[in-house]
Amino acid sequence: MRKIIHVDMDCFFAAVEMRDNPALRDIPIAIGGSRERRGVISTANYPARQFGVRSAMPTAMALKLCPHLTLLPGRFDAYKEASRHVRDI
Repeated sequence: MRKIIHVDMDCFFAAVEMRDNPALRDIPIAIGGSRERRGVISTANYPARQFGVRSAMPTAMALKLCPHLTLLPGRFDAYKEASRHVRDI
């Protein structure tokens, strides 16, 4: 019998970044966007969400809500590898 499960990995990209760099765990971080040009937030960790930063939010708006937000570029190879590990479980 085929079984299907749904795994909701909330703020997955941010979780991978915090796993790889524990110094990021307690500070507001977001993946995507840029301080220099227009963009949108892909995801944000819980400390950033406490300031109202959300996925799909324009970066400029996120920085107004949380001026000390740390913006990180996406590392999609790392996310793909972490996702593969979860699927293998």
